[in-house]
Amino acid sequence: MTAPVFVVDRLDVIGPEFVLDGSEGRHAVSVKRLRPGEDVVLTDGRGRWAEGVVKAAEGKDRLVVTDLESVHEEPPQSPRITVVQALPKGDRGELAVETMTEVGVDAIVPWAASRCITQWKGERGVKALGKWRATAREAGKQSRRVRFPDVADAATTRQVAALLAKADFAAILHESGDEPLASVELPAEGEIVLVVGPEGGVSPEELALFGEAGARAFRLGRTVLRTSTAGTAAAALLLGRTGRWS
Repeated sequence: MTAPVFVVDRLDVIGPEFVLDGSEGRHAVSVKRLRPGEDVVLTDGRGRWAEGVVKAAEGKDRLVVTDLESVHEEPPQSPRITVVQALPKGDRGELAVETMTEVGVDAIVPWAASRCITQWKGERGVKALGKWRATAREAGKQSRRVRFPDVADAATTRQVAALLAKADFAAILHESGDEPLASVELPAEGEIVLVVGPEGGVSPEELALFGEAGARAFRLGRTVLRTSTAGTAAAALLLGRTGRWS
């Protein structure tokens, strides 16, 4: 899919002609500077999308799109890949969400690990989660996805363990792993859950709890990656090995 992507709330109300306005219309007209005759894609970010052609750009924030004949639906891909991402410092959380969205991760779960320096509490937590979700939306558009990743509420360690227990394959990126992630047998369908710890690492207590839930520790390679890049690198490996990038 090569045409620029814009998000609309609902696709079932779109007729043969549609006016894209608000922040999306402003981005299309004033930033992208789209002109009549150019192709666009409208999506709800949940897998439904429609192709159209720019009819007119009006003012600074109105794009008239025509030739919207049918709505398509992209089914969820399998196996589904969820990354449990420990909370990094500063804006590295948004960096992790952005790059994981670009490579094709299906869901991201913020995790308040015991060794996280960053803590999401009160209004600060609400604001931080909002930034992660906004980043996933913008990165989804930039990478021309029509099914954006789900960004869950922040999870506790026990909630992560419950998620791992339900997975068809559960892995923890950790230096104690005897087997590289690149050689492990992966399921052809179902749910893969990958845990990425904080800069201080996954604690022994967390490792033990996750092990009881059925997760195993794996190493990614010889180098040590930062928490903000490890999930993206591991997800890319899994996407390639499961055939989703073929």
